[in-house]
Amino acid sequence: MNSSRVALSLGDPNGVGPEIALKALAELAPEARERLVLYGPGEVLRATAQSLGLQDLLVGLQHVHVGGLPRGSHQPGRIDAGAGRSAVASASAAIEACRAGEVQAVVAGPHHETAIAQAGIVFSGYPSLVASVCGLGEDEVFLLLIGGGLRIVHATLHESVERALSRLSPDLVAAAARAGVRACQRLGLSRPRVALFGINPHASEGGLFGPHDAHCTVPAARALREQGLDVGEPQGADVLLADHAHRPHDLYVAMFHDQGHIPIKLLAPQGACALSIGAEVLLASTGHGSAMDIAGTGRARPDALLRSLRLMLDPVRA
Repeated sequence: MNSSRVALSLGDPNGVGPEIALKALAELAPEARERLVLYGPGEVLRATAQSLGLQDLLVGLQHVHVGGLPRGSHQPGRIDAGAGRSAVASASAAIEACRAGEVQAVVAGPHHETAIAQAGIVFSGYPSLVASVCGLGEDEVFLLLIGGGLRIVHATLHESVERALSRLSPDLVAAAARAGVRACQRLGLSRPRVALFGINPHASEGGLFGPHDAHCTVPAARALREQGLDVGEPQGADVLLADHAHRPHDLYVAMFHDQGHIPIKLLAPQGACALSIGAEVLLASTGHGSAMDIAGTGRARPDALLRSLRLMLDPVRA
């Protein structure tokens, strides 16, 4: 891509997305702000800037008005179908801009899945949206969480454990690992060391706790090694993460949502970066939600969004 610009979509306009977007902009150097293009409803951006006393930030700011709200829908803290539709519209426009080469990457503000569902939109997180806009299957785009010194890619995400278990396969686990490796390489790690979390406790303890790892994660690890990747045998997530001071791995592959989210949120509760990886478009978001309980109060912290912005503005140095 020729452009060095990065798109920033506001997320759910009734959540903390607009607030943390402006607060993050205020902390960036002027030359970094000049590389950003905001996507979202202009009326929300202006109202939020006024409430925070940050109107001057809007002067000269590149902004694409998209995802305008129906009258009365902009109410911070309220779960609203119009707001959910706006979040999807602004992120989709930013993704399309990246596909067209107008920006090099996308940073998306936090969304609210219930609001999006109320709008009648099929959605299970930003990875699924990236896949949809880019014309890919749901199993081709994955979530990579970065925070607390960890990088964890998820083979499955927003679904029941029962459904996730039914979908796990050697091919799916290997695809998640390969996507994670490519993302790490883009972030400056030429040959990342990869660890696979087991499906069952102790990675099934040699079959004592079920056949799932023997049928899924073990052959996935073997296939990845045959492809030249640095991957060990699957182990229990607790064992792999226990030695905080001497973790030998650069990337972990989680089988389920909570396997990956819990350690990241324990170590970086407000500062995690969430990347949608595997597509031509690289999208980063926050590791937290839209925080409806504090939306509109001015109390939201921009740490996670700021980290995502810096990561996309300069992936190797961030």
